[in-house]
Amino acid sequence: MNETTTDAQHPRYGQHPDHATDRDRAPAAPAPGTSPAAAAHQEPGPAAPGGSVTLEYDYVVVGGGTAGSVIASRLTEDPDVTVAVIEGGPSDVDRPDVLTLRRWMGLLGGELDYDYPTTEQPRGNSHIRHSRARVLGGCSSHNTLIAFKPLPSDWDEWSRAGADGWHAAAMEPYFDRLLNHIVPVAEQDRNAIARDFVDAARAALGVPRVEGFNRKPFHEGAGFFDLAYHPEDNKRSSASVAYLHPVMDRRPNLRILLETWAYRLELEGTRARGVHVRAQDGTRSLVRARREVLVCAGAVDTPRLLLHSGIGPRGALEALGIPVAHDLPGVGENLLDHPESVIVWETDGPIPENSAMDSDAGLFVRRDPESPGPDLMFHFYQIPFTDNPERLGYERPAHGVSLTPNIPKPRSRGRLYLTSPDPEVKPALDFRYFTDEDDYDGRTLVDGIKLAREIAATQPLAGWLKREVCPGPEVTSDEALSSYARSVAHTVYHPAGTCKMGAADDETAVVGPDLKVRGLDGIRIADASVFPTMPAVNPMIGVLMVGEKAAELLGGENR
Repeated sequence: MNETTTDAQHPRYGQHPDHATDRDRAPAAPAPGTSPAAAAHQEPGPAAPGGSVTLEYDYVVVGGGTAGSVIASRLTEDPDVTVAVIEGGPSDVDRPDVLTLRRWMGLLGGELDYDYPTTEQPRGNSHIRHSRARVLGGCSSHNTLIAFKPLPSDWDEWSRAGADGWHAAAMEPYFDRLLNHIVPVAEQDRNAIARDFVDAARAALGVPRVEGFNRKPFHEGAGFFDLAYHPEDNKRSSASVAYLHPVMDRRPNLRILLETWAYRLELEGTRARGVHVRAQDGTRSLVRARREVLVCAGAVDTPRLLLHSGIGPRGALEALGIPVAHDLPGVGENLLDHPESVIVWETDGPIPENSAMDSDAGLFVRRDPESPGPDLMFHFYQIPFTDNPERLGYERPAHGVSLTPNIPKPRSRGRLYLTSPDPEVKPALDFRYFTDEDDYDGRTLVDGIKLAREIAATQPLAGWLKREVCPGPEVTSDEALSSYARSVAHTVYHPAGTCKMGAADDETAVVGPDLKVRGLDGIRIADASVFPTMPAVNPMIGVLMVGEKAAELLGGENR
């Protein structure tokens, strides 16, 4: 979902897109007598700015991101089913700035980033910007593509939270269906300092080396990550590359509306009939769904769309003057994230340049033997990651590396809410970082900095390091470490949980295990917003698996 608009028929990956004027206009209504399949790929015609047209498909997918790409591809395997994808950004086809994985940092804060701010965080960093991708493929076109299958304990936790049928044994087959090219970081991308980090972590902490984190469940271990990429040319195997590029110009039943902002759902009573969209030139359209609307706009824009459609907590909507269509208290609640902090060292000289994406290796630790999975994680950055420490007066070294203690199972919970009835005003994101009652989240970061220092003092990594830059070796007390860690904390861009899945008697649940929105017909949600709890690992693969399961649910019900 979001902010701008044009159309849709895409060139094949590798060809140059057609820049003719037609492609910058809103989609025209199908000509009388045109079959639904033919209409799905009809060339757009001229439309006056501010005009209105209506299009109709079997399914309307709001968001051409990680889950939306999966669902659109799977549904259109049936040539008799028509699907429209509403995508707020441009295509990723023939865009090396997007498709080259190593260039991911250049996308942060740029034209392809919705760039959501965070509200004031009394115990955390209030300067965190949450990158959300404005491009086909969504955040899988924008992130590092670290690819972890959620652990069995993660799925089983969902099941206990009321997501019946989402337990580990039931979810395992969906990983095998994924079309993405998922492989461990290739040998040529394993630079020497990252190799030495893995060896030092093993020696310092006694954890095993992991070669292929998806081969079997793990509690702890150090190793190179699995990535969804093509090592031979460093190209992404994102959701769009894997699921849409091979079919987008071959299936007349698939229509992708690019640069098209979805701002309100069309409801008739309790049934969703479609979505109102605005094109880049100002043209407004109603895209109707004969069967269902699938909202896949992510943990920020999915609740945003629902709230502006009058679906959410009655009191909050009434306070903004938004007509209440359906009182659903859980919309925007249960905002989750994986916060992490950073410790930085200066190296004696330049770091080898070969790398997949500058954060190729990592570490998982289980401090509590009773924990069903890892309770502390680290990304090893082959760069000095000092964006937030610089605000406290630290200086970025010319050459350096970073370790980022990360909270796999954070206990703090936040909320997303509207501050204006204007759909173009960004929602407020209050993650309430480090507000859990027993300070588990803050203490996890303190433990992480201490363990990171043990690793840095251990060969062979120690031989690379000149000095600790931040927080600095003089910062040693738990109180000082906690203050530093929370002040420079950042996000790994994993917002989730804002339309959580749950049991019928859970008043805070927004969707049931079938992904249908409670109390409404003709609408489901499939993205990270449905997560009841946060997986202990990076969630992208979990979102792809949600997409696969959603497509199966739809196919099974409409046969």
